[in-house]
Amino acid sequence: MADEKSDATDVGKDARDAAGRVGEDLGRVGTTVKEGIVSSLKGFNEIEAEIVTLVRNTVADSLRASADVAGVSLNVSKDVVKGAISATEEVGTGLILSTKSVAKGMIMGVGDVGGDVVAVASQTVKGAVKGASEIGADVSLVARRAVDGVIEAGREVGGNVEEIARGAVGGAVEAAGAIGTTALKAVREILIGVVEGVKDVAGAALPSPRPRAAASEPPS
Repeated sequence: MADEKSDATDVGKDARDAAGRVGEDLGRVGTTVKEGIVSSLKGFNEIEAEIVTLVRNTVADSLRASADVAGVSLNVSKDVVKGAISATEEVGTGLILSTKSVAKGMIMGVGDVGGDVVAVASQTVKGAVKGASEIGADVSLVARRAVDGVIEAGREVGGNVEEIARGAVGGAVEAAGAIGTTALKAVREILIGVVEGVKDVAGAALPSPRPRAAASEPPS
């Protein structure tokens, strides 16, 4: 009997030890996953910052060489967006991920040389939406990222954020409307709650449809 109790105790101890080791292993797995995610996110943030800096410096340098900053900046914005789309196609990465950084760098570069950031905000978002449609990317998500980027840049350069947001949202809606009703509906829906701090912008750029019930009521 004593031997049986001893054996049972040993088995129980072995099971507890094994469970403890499994728990430690799972704990290490959790830590490894956490560290990997943190590292990846840090790396992604660094890449985003590099894209912003690259676009900002390239745009600012190009515009400084021109006497007509306002006119040239619109053409430069088209070229920058095309370049970003071509790059994402070539390396096989998602346009959605880089759109915010490209849009942000674009506005900051134009702002550095005193260009019309409102007009460029609209043009940049239009180009991004059109480009997303051409390569089959998610138009609404690209629009969202582009609008986020130009608004963030507007805040950082001390521009008129309300006007920049209005231009960006209007540009997204216009470009989506040219693509089709499905794209327009998706872009409207994703942008309605996007413009923080400038609540009237969404209402002005994305008017609610008129209620049909009121129109169909018979006169009293």
